Amino acid sequence: MAPTVILIRHAQAEHSKTISATTFTRIMLTCLHDPPLTDLGFHQQCQELSRHLRKNVPLAHQVELIVVSPMRRTLQTAEQSLGWLMKKGVPVTLRPEWQENSDKPCDTGTAVSEMEKEWPQFDWSGVDPEYPSKKGLYEFSKRGLTQRGVEARKWLRNRPEKVIAVVSHSGFLRVGVSYRMYDNADFRIFDFGDGDEEIGGKLIEWELTDANGGGLGKSSKGVYAMGPGDYPRVEEELSRETTGEAIKETPNSTL
Repeated sequence: MAPTVILIRHAQAEHSKTISATTFTRIMLTCLHDPPLTDLGFHQQCQELSRHLRKNVPLAHQVELIVVSPMRRTLQTAEQSLGWLMKKGVPVTLRPEWQENSDKPCDTGTAVSEMEKEWPQFDWSGVDPEYPSKKGLYEFSKRGLTQRGVEARKWLRNRPEKVIAVVSHSGFLRVGVSYRMYDNADFRIFDFGDGDEEIGGKLIEWELTDANGGGLGKSSKGVYAMGPGDYPRVEEELSRETTGEAIKETPNSTL
């Protein structure tokens, strides 16, 4: 039987902090390479998430595996928010398919050789050698994001654990996996559907988090499918040249 999945977005990171945002400032923030959490994210937001999961979500105590994108902001969020599970012996696996979408410096990871020194408490031996390049499965394109979402969901669906927590990024969680919005350090809970209406398996959100706008009620409600703004503009332009209109397909055929 496929597991129940708790999908978590990392807390606020340096590239997305709220400041006086001129265009120049926004560009400079995206140039930060694999940025860490802000003080707000590391302390207040992670503590709020951890406290809520421990006190208000009985399912969280049943987590048997923690899956984490091997980027700094997700690793920090996992330790700060789910450290109480790690102390109980819940294993952690680092999976590059859960990294963020774009190929900007802020969404590109750091070499494993460096991260092993920074984060020796985690096992890096199983991380795909292709990481952190944005090639192959990790290519920033409509095709790449679609296939990566399929592989991420397929891997989860075939796991033997009954409950899995995943710490990832808002873009990939929406575009590749669940078609829902995630605010900083918010979460949503899903089961896999019984049929094969979606390649890789379709995730169906619990009413508990769907109606509330995320587990903490911070996230926008509704379904948000992949669109041309989610992948490089050149793909949109090529589509217009060949078909006369922008790409409209989504990875979920039911949307």
